[in-house]
Amino acid sequence: MNIDGSAALVTGGASGLGLATARRLAASGARVTLVDLPASPGASVAAEFGAQFVPADVTDPEQIGAAVARATEAGPLRVVVNCAGIAPPAKVLDRDGAPTPLDLFERVLRVNLVGTYNVIAQASAVMSRNDPDAAGDRGVIVNTASVAAFDGQIGQPAYSASKGGVAAMTLPIARELARHAIRVVTIAPGIMETPMLKGLPQAAQDSLGEQVPYPARLGAPDEYARLVLAIVDNGYLNGETIRLDGAIRMAPK
Repeated sequence: MNIDGSAALVTGGASGLGLATARRLAASGARVTLVDLPASPGASVAAEFGAQFVPADVTDPEQIGAAVARATEAGPLRVVVNCAGIAPPAKVLDRDGAPTPLDLFERVLRVNLVGTYNVIAQASAVMSRNDPDAAGDRGVIVNTASVAAFDGQIGQPAYSASKGGVAAMTLPIARELARHAIRVVTIAPGIMETPMLKGLPQAAQDSLGEQVPYPARLGAPDEYARLVLAIVDNGYLNGETIRLDGAIRMAPK
């Protein structure tokens, strides 16, 4: 798909995987809209490469609908990338053996899974009305799962469930949106060099990187971004979840 002059929307776009992806899309000629929370540095980072920033909560249909509408002012919306997410650790039982408050589990699912679905629903409604490009495509949606969807660690039941849900809904949504010529693909990153991990001591970062079979290091956000562009470019990629993880399989803890 040629995205030069088309609109692209990236959630979680103010930092990490989302920001790296937004930069790559803009460099490829897309007119990028970053979506992130109002407290994020979205406005300042968007200005650095000519993007626009729309503050929004991915779980709010009205806010995301408005963000999609803003994105389409720049051109036909052909690319949507879901990077917004949270990963607070929480075991089933706390240190005293009592159940962890249920609202912690529900919040992670709401942001990571329900939020991704909400963006897909709001964006695909607009994408479906696009004129097909030269290849007959109307758009592509890229979601972010995690290797925790397949080998989650202790303390990750909510995160693993949310990311497993993202992976699980990829195929049925791709099958549904096929009649609209919209592709849906999910990336499942491994241990990536995101702001959360970069806040750890260097020794801890090095230890995590050494767990990766090859290359033995943390993944770079730009490696995620380059995979997004490869998905956008390759019209036969659809309905799949792709691990981007250096062949790691996570230990129990």
